[in-house]
Amino acid sequence: MSTLIDRRDLDFLLYDFLGVERLCEAPRFAQHDRETFDAVIEAAYKLAEEQFASHASKLDANEPTFDGERVHLIPEVKEALDAYIEGGFLAAAFDEEDGGLQLPYTVGQAVSALFTAANIGTAGYPFLTAAAANLLKAVGSPEQQAKYMHPMVEGRFFGTMCLSEPQAGSSLGDIRTKAFPQEDGTYRIEGSKMWISGGEHDLSENIVHMVLARIDGAPAGTKGISLFIVPKYLVGDDGAVGERNGVRLAGLNHKMGYRGTVNTVLNFGENGDCVGYLVGEPNKGLAGMFHMMNEARIGVGMGASVLGYSGYLHSLAYALERPQGRKPSDPDPAKKPVPIVEHADVRRMLLTQKAYVEGGLALCLYCATLVDRQATTEDDDERARLKLLLDILTPIAKAWPSEFCLEANKLAIQVLGGYGYTREYPVERLYRDNRLNPIHEGTNGIQAIDLLGRKVTMRDGAALKLLLREMGATAEEATAHDALKPHAEALAQAIDTVAETTSTLMRDAGDPERYLANANEYLEMLGHVVIAWMWLRQALAAVDGDDDFHAGKRHTCRFFFQRELPRIERRARLLADGEDSCLTMQPAWF
Repeated sequence: MSTLIDRRDLDFLLYDFLGVERLCEAPRFAQHDRETFDAVIEAAYKLAEEQFASHASKLDANEPTFDGERVHLIPEVKEALDAYIEGGFLAAAFDEEDGGLQLPYTVGQAVSALFTAANIGTAGYPFLTAAAANLLKAVGSPEQQAKYMHPMVEGRFFGTMCLSEPQAGSSLGDIRTKAFPQEDGTYRIEGSKMWISGGEHDLSENIVHMVLARIDGAPAGTKGISLFIVPKYLVGDDGAVGERNGVRLAGLNHKMGYRGTVNTVLNFGENGDCVGYLVGEPNKGLAGMFHMMNEARIGVGMGASVLGYSGYLHSLAYALERPQGRKPSDPDPAKKPVPIVEHADVRRMLLTQKAYVEGGLALCLYCATLVDRQATTEDDDERARLKLLLDILTPIAKAWPSEFCLEANKLAIQVLGGYGYTREYPVERLYRDNRLNPIHEGTNGIQAIDLLGRKVTMRDGAALKLLLREMGATAEEATAHDALKPHAEALAQAIDTVAETTSTLMRDAGDPERYLANANEYLEMLGHVVIAWMWLRQALAAVDGDDDFHAGKRHTCRFFFQRELPRIERRARLLADGEDSCLTMQPAWF
């Protein structure tokens, strides 16, 4: 069995749970069928296991180095990426007119998840590149797409996202990087960017930095931010790579995990002019960058889910084979020890992992189908409805898996005991890699504020009302099955709890500090309800199955509803009571 993602489960999620082959009925994907999807997924499994997973431990132990001139990585990174590009995986989800395979985004995300589970350090480079290319597809000019996006789709150029700065972090309104207009229509870029993954390397012909900066004289705050293309090497009108631009590596950041993806501090315009090219309209850069950031946020949740998933599979394999102890009902020391999976507490840890990682993966793939359904529907009202649903689910899809699938990694270590804490097994590396996900692309606290402060209130609560209706429809459907009826009733009650709690919270809407003080509790409450919804949908898809796989799905759904969903009641009470100990704690009291 693969230790990346269980293939049976991936097929179940794609075809039974989501029905992705129905996307082939739309003209956009009419050239594909399930056979096409399966062939791509099978090739991805093979490449991920043979050329990505095979050097994951070595890359973790030999992180990138900088000698003052060049960044050095172990040679297996470029070998794997060359094979990835040659196999067409970087271009898989791009339109045929842009050099891609025009696969559904959902299938592309499933494929990407395999490489993430195998080796996120190496997989990070093409993932950033695909996101940058998608950004240019959304807001770049035809000339910019031809000069920069198409070479990225081909894998000749790699891309980055340059938002944060040493003094600003997530507070983008405080960035200081400046852009000075030049007579030829270009801009001179000056400033420094921090935490830039993939910011310097020799893995590609060029690196295309997507940079947020403030045009000289622009308004303060986020309303004065513009977006620029700043390539490592200038590119001629004929597409040829030319002289070095004024982007310089100031140093590397050394991380707890994700060690294989070089993480940099970049200086722009420090040693000579740094040329940038405006993307879209002046002062509208943040809106453009959110095309990349929202895609990245779903990708973060997906990455968190599958890093947790791989840890779960490793710990499951260990628990099935590791003999230790005897059952309380038969403690005879003369008998052989039993595999530790026979112990109830080990099963608790495995069930918790399974509930978290398969629930998180289901949510992220569901969000991916919303992207595909928006792209294929011809009904404008339906497209708006799908966008609204994706808007409210995005902060949950980023934050919930990165919190709870990290918890799954912790439990994987616990299952292995002392071995789990050593580098002899991969579970400690997977935990370290996954620990970044609650932080990047907007910390989980920022996602919580976005959810409660913007998504819940936008359009007079339309997005939340839509989400609650969608979940309610699943609960109603599940009542037709006796085995699922208790779960359906529990989900319906949870939906009412969310609605009532949200209504109560609105009393403080005029006081933003108080209203948002417990936003994290709100995200975890709603997130748990959403994952319960995902599990009930999976149980519906598995309701008639009579084998171990389907029984495992139904039993894990039961576990989540009985052990996890009741946790929302404590959070709901805290929110409704307006508990304010975090808000009223004074800095001096620490």
